[in-house]
Formats: sequence, structure tokens, C-alpha cells
Amino acid sequence: MVRGDYTYTEQYITWLIQQRMSSDDVTGLSIALVDDQRVVWAQGFGYADKQAGIKATPDTVYHLGSIAKVFTATATMQLAEQGKLDIDQPLQKILPEFSIKSRFGGVGGITPRNIMDHHSGLPGNWVRGMSERHPKPFTDLVTAVKNEYMAFPPNYVFAYSNLGVTLLGAAIGNVSGVSYASYMHDHLLQPLGMNHSEFAPRIPGKSYNKGKEVEAIPLRDLPSGGLNSSVDDMTHFMQMIFADGRYDGKQIVQPESLREMFKVQNANVPLDFDFKMGLGWMLSGVDVPHAGTVASHGGTTLNYHTMVAILPEHKLGVVVMSNSTTSQTLVADVTAEMLKLALEAKRGIDQPERKVVEMKSVPLDEEDIRAYSGYFETLIGLVKVEGASGELTADLMGWKFQLVKHDDGRFGVRLKLLGFIPVANSQMKEMSMSLHHIDGHEVLALDRNGEAMLIGEKLQPKPLPEYLNEYVGKYDIVNKHDGPMPENIRVLREGDLLVGEFTFAEKPGFLFRTAFLPVAQDELVMAGLGSGKGDTVRLAKIGGEEHIYYSGFDLKKRPAARSQ
Repeated sequence: MVRGDYTYTEQYITWLIQQRMSSDDVTGLSIALVDDQRVVWAQGFGYADKQAGIKATPDTVYHLGSIAKVFTATATMQLAEQGKLDIDQPLQKILPEFSIKSRFGGVGGITPRNIMDHHSGLPGNWVRGMSERHPKPFTDLVTAVKNEYMAFPPNYVFAYSNLGVTLLGAAIGNVSGVSYASYMHDHLLQPLGMNHSEFAPRIPGKSYNKGKEVEAIPLRDLPSGGLNSSVDDMTHFMQMIFADGRYDGKQIVQPESLREMFKVQNANVPLDFDFKMGLGWMLSGVDVPHAGTVASHGGTTLNYHTMVAILPEHKLGVVVMSNSTTSQTLVADVTAEMLKLALEAKRGIDQPERKVVEMKSVPLDEEDIRAYSGYFETLIGLVKVEGASGELTADLMGWKFQLVKHDDGRFGVRLKLLGFIPVANSQMKEMSMSLHHIDGHEVLALDRNGEAMLIGEKLQPKPLPEYLNEYVGKYDIVNKHDGPMPENIRVLREGDLLVGEFTFAEKPGFLFRTAFLPVAQDELVMAGLGSGKGDTVRLAKIGGEEHIYYSGFDLKKRPAARSQ
């Protein structure tokens, strides 16, 4: 292979995209590869508008979702360079209207830095109004959260927070003297020549679910998810990074700021294990061996899936965008494969042959059964593990999994087809789990490709106060918004656990379950550690009727006759 010749890269990725778009039922996708200041390849596949016969191109505009966070972080660093904010000073200093309750002391520990690396301790979202047809200004959140609680102490555990980044966007508006969207246009999008891009609630173009057009509902939270762009525009952003912050003769951001953004920020957080986070950029998640730093960010919404990933030390970058609900795995796989092939083409760095080592299984002992039996609050919901007849079986959203002990003491996972036939696909064979005791928590770590990350916490249920039985039942949302909402909301009691569950019409077959832990007479917290955990729900009786308040929603228990 000739160095700098990307012919094979383009040919293989084209084949891979075409195969996977067919198998995964994906309607439209666009992709671009950047080598330093050169756009090596940019192409569209499938359709931007299937009914009108409009094909996807490098200029097709997609909703990028959370890739917006990288831009918000970049703007924050710009303002820090200008002396308009200090990323290590309290958020309240640059956003005085903001306040939130805390069970961990004051809120002065919430800073722009730990918002950008998702260690602020703020709740993950303010859900009501986040996705609706006529969203209110995201700046309303600054005061909306004043009666809410922090989920965790600052700098305690990685807990992804759209709310935090949205509040940081409000601070950008405060210190710059213009609206967030205006600042982003004037200081990032326009100087970078990103002429097809904007920060706006509207969702551009068409989106699809298995070939059928679906409604794309606007998003309120511009700083954390409101970027609309094309792969062609995103190549300008990557070129700026590879030029130490310069683009078209202008210094967009200083080299020192970029270096800080790609520096691991959470190296001393025990609960994060090997997971690495920069400022705005994730430094774990895309596996490219021998590449040095791999910085990436994905964008996942109900309708779109996108990803940008760069190798700063090699000045290589990839961006992939799709308009289909079924494309998440495709987008991630194509991103990683493209970077691996591009690295080989540019530097001659071959990837090691992927070998799945079949671990030897060993029998479970009584201590294994004791340690792993019980309830685990995980990043994908509440999981119950039961030990019987020398086996450990986990139940997750109706699927049965068997936990298998390896001879190294860790545990693998096998899917139990029909409830009793254990099988393992290639991804399962590459994963293992282990329990750890950290700061009073019994936590579950997932190890994949030699890197461990927190995925759950084993719960230690205590006897529930009797008054909580009054809150068991089915609930309706009193203050609905004009957008996707949870359905079939129930609170149930399972032994000494109070469990909430709901479904989403947009995600058929998905049943989300979470455990609640009482912390006060009228307050519960969502159990577990990390993203989506630690949020507070409030309880109240109004006119003899039970209400639950969560993230802006007022839920009222149905009368007993209607709960059947």
C-alpha cells in the first residue's frame, strides 16, 4: 500500500456501508474523511428524501444531536481565553440566576470544567419540554431547576448531563452579551465557513424508521444537542483542529485550549475505572489500537445517529451522519473501521489481528452465588440476578442472560434463547464483568478490549416505610407536553424495593425499570451510580391523591378502580 493512498479505504468502507445499510434498513447516510487540511473523501449514500428521490450528499444537513457539546466546549474555551470566564470557577459566578439544592454541601463545586467532562453532579436532564413540537427557550432551565437536587457530589463519578451543558450554554450567552445561538454563529460557524450549519430547535430534512418516514420533533436544548450540520461543514471543524486552532487565516481557538480539551480530565476518579473523558470530547469508546489519543463524540436522538472521531496525533478525522433510527451500530462501526484503515494508509500502522479468546468456564461456588444474586441498577435499567441450581440468571427487559464464571475470576454473559439455551455472540465473547468495592459501593465493571468501565451498582435494599405502599399503582401525566412522553407508568413494590417502570411508543419493546431509594419523608432518589442515576423524585398528597414530581412532570396516581 502506498502511503497516503486511501483507495482501498474508500472501496472497503463503501462496500461496508452498502452492506450494512441494506441489512440494518438504513435510508440515508453521509460520510467524510479528513487528512490534515485535505478532505480525502466525502460521499452520500441512500436518500435524504426517499419519497422525493433526493439522494444524500456531503451537503445534506442532518441533526447532529450531542456533537453540539463539542462546539459548546470549544466556545467555552474561547471565552476563557478572552478572560470572560474561568473554567475552574463556580458556574454561579457566570450564571448568577442559577441555583439548585444539594445534599452534598454547597453548589460552588459545579464548574465549567466538570460540566464539560460530565462530573458536575448535576441531573442528566430536565425532561419535560426537552423534545416537543413548540419548545420554549432552553434558558428557562436556569431557574426551572432551583427546587431540584444535584444527583452526585462534583467530581465523584462520570454522569452524562445534557442539563449541565445546556446551563453552560446559558452562561455563554450571559458572558458574551448575545444569545447562545448568535455567539455560536458569529464565533464558530461563520468563521469556519460552516454555511450549512446552525444551532436551532428545528430538525432538518426527513428521518426514517425502517424505510418509513417518521416525525422529527424539535429539541429545546441547543447547547447540548441542537446543532444541524453536514459532513462537508464538519470537515472544516476538523481541519481547524488539525491546524492548531486556525482556519482560513483566523485563530479560532488557541493551541493550548485544544491540548487541554484532549487531555484526560478524570484520571483520579476511582469510580470511572479506565473510562477517559476530555473537555467536551470522549477519549474512550472508539477502539483504534496504536493510534494514541482517539477523541470522539456521538449524537443519538430518536431519529438521527451521528459520530465524529479524530486522531489528533495523526491529523485524521471521520464524520458519519444518518437519518435513520436503526443506524446507531452502523455509524459506530463505520467510524472505527474508517479510522483504522486511514491510519494504516497514512502511517503504515497495522491493526492487530482480532482474536476472540474463548475463556475457560469454571463452576460457580456459594460465594459467587451470594455476591451476584440480587438487584443491580445498571446504565440500561434495573436488572435482577437469581442464583439457583448452580447457575446465575439475569433478567433484563424480558431477556434472560446467564452469567458464566471464567477461570480468571471474571464473568461472561450468554443469552438464554427460549429461556434456557445459552449462546454467546462475538460481542458477548469480548466482554467480561467483575464486582468491586469502591467508597462504600459494590459496583459492577464491564471490561472490553482491556478497558473497564462502570456499568452498575448492586443494591442493598432496606425495609421500606409503610407509607410508600400508598404510592404503588399506575400513574398519568397531569402536565403533558406536545412531544414524546413515557407511557404505562407504574410504581410497584418488589420485596424491599420500590420500582418505577414505563414504556415509550417511539421505542417498541423497550421497558425501562429503575429502583427508588427513600432519602426523606417526601423524597426518593433513583438508585445507582453514573449517567441517568441519582435524580430526585418528590412525593406529595394533594386532595387525598398521590402525586410524584420528576424533572418537570407532575404524575398523578390513578384511582384504584382504574389501576386494574
